[in-house]
Amino acid sequence: MLLIHVSCPLAHRRRVDCFHNRVPNFIVNLDLFSESNEGQAQSPSSLDLATQQATQLRKLLHRYAHAYYTLDAPEVPDAEYDRLFNQLQSIETQYPELLTADSPTQRVGGAILPEFATVRHQVPMLSIRTETDTQASGAAAFDTRIRKELSLTETDSEVEYVAELKFDGLAMSLRYEHGILVQAATRGDGEYGEDVTHNIRTIGQIPLQLAADVPSVLEVRGEVYMRRDDFDALNQRQLLKIAEGLKGEKTFVNPRNAAAGAVRQLDSNIAAQRPLSFFAYGLGEVLGWPLGVVPFQRHDDLLQTLKSWGFPVAAQTQCVKGATGLIDFHSHIAQQRDRLPYDIDGVVYKVNDLGLQEKLGFVTREPRWAVAHKYPAQEELTTVQAIDVQVGRTGKLTPVAKLAPVFVGGVTVTNATLHNEDEARRKDVRVGDTVIVRRAGDVIPEVVSVVLAQRQADALIFTMPRVCPVCGSPALRDEDEADYRCSGGLFCGAQRKQAFLHFAQRRAVEVDGLGEKLIDQLVDAGVVRTLPDLYKLSLSALLQLDRMAEKSAFNILSALEASKSTTLPRFIYGLGIRHVGEATAKEFARHFGNLDAFMAASMEELLEVSDVGPIVAQSVVTFFSQSHHQEIVAQLRACGVRWEEGLPAERPTKPLSGQTFVLTGTLPTLSRDEAKAMLEDAGAKVAGSVSQKTSYVVAGSEVGSKLEKALALGVPVLDEAGLLSLLNGDPHDGS
Repeated sequence: MLLIHVSCPLAHRRRVDCFHNRVPNFIVNLDLFSESNEGQAQSPSSLDLATQQATQLRKLLHRYAHAYYTLDAPEVPDAEYDRLFNQLQSIETQYPELLTADSPTQRVGGAILPEFATVRHQVPMLSIRTETDTQASGAAAFDTRIRKELSLTETDSEVEYVAELKFDGLAMSLRYEHGILVQAATRGDGEYGEDVTHNIRTIGQIPLQLAADVPSVLEVRGEVYMRRDDFDALNQRQLLKIAEGLKGEKTFVNPRNAAAGAVRQLDSNIAAQRPLSFFAYGLGEVLGWPLGVVPFQRHDDLLQTLKSWGFPVAAQTQCVKGATGLIDFHSHIAQQRDRLPYDIDGVVYKVNDLGLQEKLGFVTREPRWAVAHKYPAQEELTTVQAIDVQVGRTGKLTPVAKLAPVFVGGVTVTNATLHNEDEARRKDVRVGDTVIVRRAGDVIPEVVSVVLAQRQADALIFTMPRVCPVCGSPALRDEDEADYRCSGGLFCGAQRKQAFLHFAQRRAVEVDGLGEKLIDQLVDAGVVRTLPDLYKLSLSALLQLDRMAEKSAFNILSALEASKSTTLPRFIYGLGIRHVGEATAKEFARHFGNLDAFMAASMEELLEVSDVGPIVAQSVVTFFSQSHHQEIVAQLRACGVRWEEGLPAERPTKPLSGQTFVLTGTLPTLSRDEAKAMLEDAGAKVAGSVSQKTSYVVAGSEVGSKLEKALALGVPVLDEAGLLSLLNGDPHDGS
């Protein structure tokens, strides 16, 4: 938030308002005057402007801190709060007379909820200075400051530091008396915190009793956090509760928010259901050391001592020397950041020698001997300029927020996925909204939440279009799916490449040599638009493509000619009808005998086919109800694509009719396709997943979870020998 003072004629008021609407995060102090007395306008002094800006910044920071620390419902990203905090700190440094006792710069942050007992920290839980220079220079600057404070010259040895992770969680103080956990308190405002002992006892990583060789009074400082996988599982459970109509349930914005909410539950049973973890990194009050002597003089020895007492300490912690060591650690952790099982937003450097820490001391609210070195923010504020709907190669419709450009996660982001209509509605993202955008590593940027306080009154609720924005075909959504999909299939330009690849694959019509790279060239150059165009390709058109020699072009034309002779099941499968796989295509071909009967079949007629349910039947009806699909089939026939047809064949009774098999792992002599073909010839159905309806699972080597599920459900398991025996008509005892 910046304060901009504008002194201008009254007639220009509309221009200023227009600017303010476009840039809502600026405070505009407007000094208007008429044209007649323009020369008499008095500009405020620099001190007046700084006073106004400081007042506005304090108000905003208090509001954001209250939402973050007290309500556990952050309104803005950490990076935005840090920017505002640094601006206020700069003003108060330049104008010390503006510093007030209630300024956020004079407090660690947080507030005490009235429901919890208040705890006074005997040793204040101070925060540390944040280095917002995310480059290597930030680490070098800290080392330079330390050397200057210690009056070290270039000839003196490098300073040794302990480099740790900066966890994105909730600071916690654990008090042990005679080895027993008696109290757990939040940081609160640094001097007073909240007693949350009842909830902290539910965290398995925190020991409730320590060995006898610990001090009589011991306060262990650390961070309560939630792992990413635990956070995802928690939100999945929350979504199920919401779907069941349970009132008061919600999903959580991020792991830190979820962890804070769990710690500050009045009911410890609720906290126990939310998976929390803990890392220790320091000490508070300590009284009564065994033998009367502190057993360490270095911070890394302190951490080892905490480990020996049973507290978890982050494995990434390292001892390093000088600026080079700090820079290397910062870079190394940056590369690991997105693979860590928990969120961090930076690293922490601490002078290792405790004697030097004491010598360096503190400045206002922060120790001189430590600093938090941030990484580029993974969350930032920006505005939604539009919401477009993109169509994927398989027809999936995805709403995408078009954003005012924002630098987040190390790159400039202009688009962020909203995933699907349900997610867009849940987050209630609208055009014109100010939103928090997150990007971590190579993850697709997404909108985390909306800053509702800045929403425009006329912002419209987003609704997914019911037709494909590319081809105009109906957009359909199955009952058990979150996504809408274009039903245009072969006709839709967005799905064109996928349609060609599917049609030409080995299990479908099979056009040898027609792979992804060649299809990309043909489609991108506009040479082919629909499937029949493949059979109209000329030698000259192929030779114009990159890296296409005459022999290769002849081979493609020969493969296309050969593919014209196919089978009805392959052709049906090659059309790419949603939910119609190979096995279902074979069932349709057997049942109807010819394509025309299949295309004209009603829902009721389709449901008579073995293993075909309402979803598959509706998908077929929808596909052939579109005239462009009928036209494509007619053109393929006109191009010479052919297969044997006839009346529906009576089904002979086969030995494995009505039985369902699942294949898993690698068989000794049979390929997966060979085993599948043999089973289907014997009348069996081959499924992709194990269920209670599965008759047998055929397992080879290197099996996956399918075997585990089969054993859990009591489904008989066969090896290759058992399968061949069954196919030969030998009975199986079901063991």
